[in-house]
Amino acid sequence: MKIAVMQPYFLPYIGYFQLIAAVDRFVAYDRIKYTKKGWINRNRFLLNGTDAVFSLPLRKGSDTLDVVERTLAPEFDRAKLLAQFAGAYRRAPQFAATYAWLERVVQHDDDNLFGYLHHGLVATCEHLDIRTGMTVSSTIEHDESLKGQDKVLALCQALGARDYVNPIGGTELYSRSDFASRGVSLHFLKTRPFEYAQFGQPFVPWLSIVDVLMFNPLDVVRARVAHHYDLT
Repeated sequence: MKIAVMQPYFLPYIGYFQLIAAVDRFVAYDRIKYTKKGWINRNRFLLNGTDAVFSLPLRKGSDTLDVVERTLAPEFDRAKLLAQFAGAYRRAPQFAATYAWLERVVQHDDDNLFGYLHHGLVATCEHLDIRTGMTVSSTIEHDESLKGQDKVLALCQALGARDYVNPIGGTELYSRSDFASRGVSLHFLKTRPFEYAQFGQPFVPWLSIVDVLMFNPLDVVRARVAHHYDLT
């Protein structure tokens, strides 16, 4: 079995979904510390020819809380966020084909941060025809006190995984020999560049999957998710 383990993100870039598609089982961390400066509850979209940040406002909480212990702020206006996307992409060629999926993700009524993010990932995988099994980390019996590589290896062993895949950006975080000593092969996924027309303006790369879907036919995006990457 080939697995990947990641923290959840809100409407992440295409490489995140390529990672899910590349494995047999994807494990989403729920009991992992929320980081303010990360991308868990925010990402980038195209606005007036440049990149802009969209985000989910959170209720104030301790910096020690895990993602599953955080909640969306009472003032989070789902309709307003949808209106932001509509304003940015209404003229995009695939807006009509994409908006129903986006409504399903944004309008989800769970106020728990992990629940909201997890629903978005599942809904997007369904839209992209990704059939990888998805599991929440806390449902797997393992030592929750472990961190980093040790936690990943414990999850691999609990699931009987023989291969672990991580995004290429995590090369320095893991030791191939440590994985091999546990009978697990370590692989890294590198997304190939994917450039497409964005309202005739200079291309802005690595935006949210929303941008990819707004400008490209769904069958093209599905093919890019399934095959447009390299495993090292």
